[in-house]
Amino acid sequence: MPLRLSVIGTGYLGATHAACMAELGFEVVGVDVDQAKVATLNEGRVPFFEPGLDEVLERNLAAGRLRFTASVEDAATDADVHFICVGTPQAAGAQRADMSQVLGSIEALAPHLRADALVVGKSTVPVGTAAGLAERLKGVAAPGVEVAWNPEFLREGFAVADTLHPDRLVVGVRSQRAEDLLREVYAPLLAQGTPFLVTDYATAELVKVAANSFLATKISFINAMAEVCEAAGADVTELAEAIGYDPRIGSRFLSAGLGFGGGCLPKDIRAFMARAGELGAEEALTFLREVDQINLRRRAHTVDLARKALDGSFAGRAVTVLGAAFKPNSDDVRDSPALDVAVAIHNAGARVVVHDPKGLANAARVYPNLDYQPDVMTAFTGTDLVIHATEWAEYRDLDPHAVAEVARGRHVIDARNTLDPATWRNAGWTYRALGRPNA
Repeated sequence: MPLRLSVIGTGYLGATHAACMAELGFEVVGVDVDQAKVATLNEGRVPFFEPGLDEVLERNLAAGRLRFTASVEDAATDADVHFICVGTPQAAGAQRADMSQVLGSIEALAPHLRADALVVGKSTVPVGTAAGLAERLKGVAAPGVEVAWNPEFLREGFAVADTLHPDRLVVGVRSQRAEDLLREVYAPLLAQGTPFLVTDYATAELVKVAANSFLATKISFINAMAEVCEAAGADVTELAEAIGYDPRIGSRFLSAGLGFGGGCLPKDIRAFMARAGELGAEEALTFLREVDQINLRRRAHTVDLARKALDGSFAGRAVTVLGAAFKPNSDDVRDSPALDVAVAIHNAGARVVVHDPKGLANAARVYPNLDYQPDVMTAFTGTDLVIHATEWAEYRDLDPHAVAEVARGRHVIDARNTLDPATWRNAGWTYRALGRPNA
């Protein structure tokens, strides 16, 4: 009989994983304490923006392979393999991860698990979590229940493709049975040649935070070079292109600009540092403090450039920020560099108008005092300065002549280095970018 799966937590990770596992042919039940979210998903609507996920969700609901419930007991008794996909946000007032959702889901699940159940963690957690959960289950779950760890490597905007065509699968297990079950779950992906790496718990947990830390370091490195380029009158985009040809370095994640944000990289590197300190390995990750600081400096520097462009003061000026989501093809505004800049300028006295193709509703819930405008031409109307803060394709395609007609001032700061300088300058705009010389 084919394996039946449950997915605990139906946020960004969980909803995607549930829909995509159903797409692979499994019967899947998704579980969430939020009954409104459960109802929304059962109606075939994704409560966030992720390209292509709506279609996968609708197709598998219609096929009867996928359903959602608020009953943990229902999922526990009906499924063989249970994926833990709940959030691990940064703890309030601390650097460490808040593990309450992971621990809560295990406590709710444990009394109802069958003796042959496999609990598979996908959430990003501090190293040592899987071993702790395995020990915790011994006293409250049926004998024979096992734990495995299977970190996710999803990119927002590409989550469906990353789930159905991953570049690797990593599983941390303690038994051949657990490995065999996960090989059965992922058999369609293994058949297409996806590498399958079997490790211990700790290594599997560390793979995710190590990967995120490396990517964060690479982004902050090129942004540090942008700081030097500005001081020296060099061009960081040309520098990045040149070093990117070196196969040992590569060109990906070498785009200088406003830096990284979102619900993963910032909180993951901070939690990694905190956990290393608890393990007595704090000195090994001290460099991540500077990675974090370089990233945050990009935001402050963008605000400084905007202030200088407006002759030193935001008072009584209008500023348009293009972007609210932390990255394009997403409506996720968690730790968004664009919104950080918008809020800082608003607090300094400017009237700030924010445009974004998908993220305005989420942004308005977090920062209701900003002015949100869904029409890009209206967002430009009467503005003194424009900041390009999220690299949506439609911003690259803007006609600078057309928007100049409705703007009051013609200053643009390209904080993502993806607009064409010559095109904007030829349309009469004063163009400034991070890490590039002024014309």
